Amino acid sequence: MPLSMYQASVPAVLQMLNALSANLDKAAEHAKATGIDPSELTNARLAPDMFPLTRQVQIATDHAKGMAARLSGRENPKYEDNESTLDELKARIAKTIAFVQSVPQSEIDGSEAKEVMITPGGQPRTLSGERYLLQNALPNFFFHVTTAYDILRHKGVNVGKRDYLGNY
Repeated sequence: MPLSMYQASVPAVLQMLNALSANLDKAAEHAKATGIDPSELTNARLAPDMFPLTRQVQIATDHAKGMAARLSGRENPKYEDNESTLDELKARIAKTIAFVQSVPQSEIDGSEAKEVMITPGGQPRTLSGERYLLQNALPNFFFHVTTAYDILRHKGVNVGKRDYLGNY
């Protein structure tokens, strides 16, 4: 049996969102143990022209929920992007996990040829569901999850490859 659109997307996204949430727990433990203000972590970035941790998590969750919504034909939930604490970021991840889990496999499978509209840089583009998933949604999702992990690692949070991958 060939790999389905659901199998190629939802399990990996849920695995990584759960790992990201666990890494934020480690960030909170690190802040407490070292006495730093947690905002030093949420506002941290790898380079001056990169988004801080908070925005990396927001964008990762946007790609996760957008993927599930676009491929299933559901309404994409709108979030306010007003999180500023580790707990608020964890709540956003939990809300995203709940939405992605609410989309049944039957609504995503068969979406390979479905037209998906995205607007990167304000420029509308229409892609097939398969191309959207493999060349836009997943690469963007993994980029922002990885960057969030890298920021935490850079700030001294004790996370490693197993933390990045989470449970699978």
